[in-house]
Amino acid sequence: MKNKGLLSIIGFLLFLFGFLSILLSVVGIKLVFLQWVDAFGRGFGLLFKLLMVIAGFVVVIVARGDEAQHDEYLPEE
Repeated sequence: MKNKGLLSIIGFLLFLFGFLSILLSVVGIKLVFLQWVDAFGRGFGLLFKLLMVIAGFVVVIVARGDEAQHDEYLPEE
């Protein structure tokens, strides 16, 4: 995978903004660029932010994974 660094940064930002948004919404503060999410309802907003956290975590794990470790399971052509 060529863009491991870029994918790691994107995943980390997804995780960070999702987690920060959930944490700040407990206090009543909203991030300006994520206010549109809460326009659909608080439940949808929370679900979307949780999905941001999970997706960010998954992207970082996949981007930082070792490809050579899984090559033994792939058939050679």
